[in-house]
Amino acid sequence: MKAIMLAAGRGTRLFGEVHDEPPKALLEFDGRTLLRRHVEILQGSGIDELILVTGYRAEMMEAELAAIGADSFVRTIFNPRFEKGPIVSLWCARNNLRAGEDVLFMDSDVLYHPVLITRLLESPSSNCFLFDREFEPGEDPVMLCLCAGKVVEFGKQVQGQFDSVGEWPGFMKITARTAAALAEATESYIDGGHLTLAYEPAIRDVLLSMPPGSFGVEDMTGSPWIEIDFPEDLARARSEILPRLKLGAPSGSERDWRSP
Repeated sequence: MKAIMLAAGRGTRLFGEVHDEPPKALLEFDGRTLLRRHVEILQGSGIDELILVTGYRAEMMEAELAAIGADSFVRTIFNPRFEKGPIVSLWCARNNLRAGEDVLFMDSDVLYHPVLITRLLESPSSNCFLFDREFEPGEDPVMLCLCAGKVVEFGKQVQGQFDSVGEWPGFMKITARTAAALAEATESYIDGGHLTLAYEPAIRDVLLSMPPGSFGVEDMTGSPWIEIDFPEDLARARSEILPRLKLGAPSGSERDWRSP
């Protein structure tokens, strides 16, 4: 299985319009960038390759990959239109979505416990979302909505009556067939000129086009993670999530999850 990670954006909600900040994937926590953490976790989880879509200050991302010796594990794709919406970054990975392999899809701006990846990879569901029941309602969280244990709605704006609603942390596992369908859905938005969209509408289109129950969920409520979009997210990542990662790591140490 390969992983596809989107890391092209400028992080304007975090940094404003300043153009001298690093990509969010290069934010450091205890001296290790998010990118380094991703690579170590994915290598330790048996992922064959990471496809990384870069854009803003891509040269800094390439330098970090060289510094951590991940050049042979990570293949980068440059998105020259990184100032557009994330849908364009997903479109840049369309050939990899069509490559006939199962895919672990990931956002790059998440600080998380490695158990999230383990739960996805070990899930009996071939297509699977992560699902967190504890979230703060608002316009920003991407929500998963379940009825009778099946995913029936997905997105930032949802309507209807559901048995349970949770936040999606931005990670999912999909089959080769579903990945190809996601490439088609993404391409339809690009062909229609919708370049400023997020990528969630394409995922929703695929979800709703499939029979009910085609996607499973892994409930990881209580596991430490945070998506870093705003300054308050970064502050919480450092003050709350990072200490929990240290306390909650297997065998008492994050080091157990690092690749040799």
